[in-house]
Amino acid sequence: MHIEPGFIAPAKLALANASAAALLAAHLKGAFRAPAVLLRTLLAALFFSLFMQSFHMPVGPSELHFVGGMAIYLTLGYFPALYGFAFGLLLQGLLFEPGDLMHLAVNSLSLIVPLMAVHHSVGKRLAEGRREMSWQEIVRLDAVYYGGVTLMVGFWLMIGEAETPFFAWAKFAAAYAPLVLIEPVVTMSAVRLLKRWQEHKLVDRCFDVRSLRLAAQ
Repeated sequence: MHIEPGFIAPAKLALANASAAALLAAHLKGAFRAPAVLLRTLLAALFFSLFMQSFHMPVGPSELHFVGGMAIYLTLGYFPALYGFAFGLLLQGLLFEPGDLMHLAVNSLSLIVPLMAVHHSVGKRLAEGRREMSWQEIVRLDAVYYGGVTLMVGFWLMIGEAETPFFAWAKFAAAYAPLVLIEPVVTMSAVRLLKRWQEHKLVDRCFDVRSLRLAAQ
């Protein structure tokens, strides 16, 4: 989901920077009411960075990454995931790919806009325990999320300075299909493990799984 440096004109880049800053600022009021949210945000950024480094490869006009998006969102919470993705990309840029810092806002929006769509549609009901978490629900969340990520990448390619064939974007979008099958296994495994230890003080402080309800298997 990375957009390579130099692909987007400075004026459009400035608009992306302003949009990302506005989205993150708009969530500040509700984000850090609980001290644990700050710790979970740091954990989200760390896990996301580790996931991103564990697997990444060029595909068409962008890159395929193992993101772990829904595992981070469901075990750490909405606000930690929202800020953790942005901070994780910042950490990645500072430590591994300084050139990506130019498109920090662009790449952040590619991850946080689909997350917002997931949270305000189905995810919030799962996170609050108003809906049971099943394999079907997790696969659906992943499909919606990664569908959103690929659409965001398509948007950046559409407004970019270089012409990108539709086939090149379609090849990138299709490459995410295996993740929609693999990541639910990671997500369900993480949720089940943490639910088993949810009474432990350290788990309770670091993760947000108490309200999750697992469907009977």
